[in-house]
Amino acid sequence: MQPLIDALIFIVDDDASVREALAWLLRSRRLSSEHYASAEAFEQRLSESPGREQPRCLLLDVRMPGTSGLVLFDRLAERGQLAEMPVIFLTGHADVPTAVDAVKRGAFDFCEKPFSDNALVDRIEQALVQSQRAIDERRQRQQITRRVAELTEREREVMRRVVAGLPNKLIADELAISVRTVEVHRARVFDKMEVKSAVELANLLRGVEADA
Repeated sequence: MQPLIDALIFIVDDDASVREALAWLLRSRRLSSEHYASAEAFEQRLSESPGREQPRCLLLDVRMPGTSGLVLFDRLAERGQLAEMPVIFLTGHADVPTAVDAVKRGAFDFCEKPFSDNALVDRIEQALVQSQRAIDERRQRQQITRRVAELTEREREVMRRVVAGLPNKLIADELAISVRTVEVHRARVFDKMEVKSAVELANLLRGVEADA
């Protein structure tokens, strides 16, 4: 698997030797990284520069002074950031059950220290692919939402009924307009939403939160 050239891996671990070793490993695989000694420092970085258009993943130590890795993980989950920034926990043997529980709650994976370099990089690259996919999906949802916002209220009324599978005649009756007017609005909806059929329109809108 080829690494994504614009990807970024965050390393959050209170052990300087671990941070340095991971940074060296990632450089050797042509992967960019930033490292932080605490959850607090990392959260400050995110607040200053979210960087949501860049595929990312987080290598996170389970146990740290101050805010623990688990607490940070829960905060990221609450903010809905895990899809676009998958978390791989770095854990000692005693913390494996805790890491397994975190995976069940949405973490991407965990690697037990000392970890295999190849296995860790493989999982990082897979996490970055997931991150890119999540970013692409969000961009698509935003694009669709913008298209819907450009529709007139009447076009939205027609669109809702088209997606529901109503024929033009029934749409015309429900909206008290002519069939020809329905056809005009339908064509405009298809044009603005960049689709060619009602099925394609329904598939496009599925799962998109928009005032359609």
